[in-house]
Amino acid sequence: MALVSTGFAGSAAATYQVTGPIVAVTDTVITVLKGKDQWQVARSADTKVTGDLKVGAKVTVTYTMAAATIEVKPDKAAKGAKAAAPAASPAASPKS
Repeated sequence: MALVSTGFAGSAAATYQVTGPIVAVTDTVITVLKGKDQWQVARSADTKVTGDLKVGAKVTVTYTMAAATIEVKPDKAAKGAKAAAPAASPAASPKS
């Protein structure tokens, strides 16, 4: 599955849809069967629902994607510079 967003910083998040029968539903998650794949989408008390959510009902779920956390990794050039630094030789080490 490839999802592409062409939005700009500060713009509203892009929306996506998945359609299929409900295979499971709880207060916090709805699981929809799309082809052979089961899509689990989180939901809350604020999720707008029209109709009766029950297993087997065909639904269209509209959702957005939002980052929960972002971790920046060091770039390869910075890693390479550290690895290229010469190790201290035993002769240069302090002796006790």
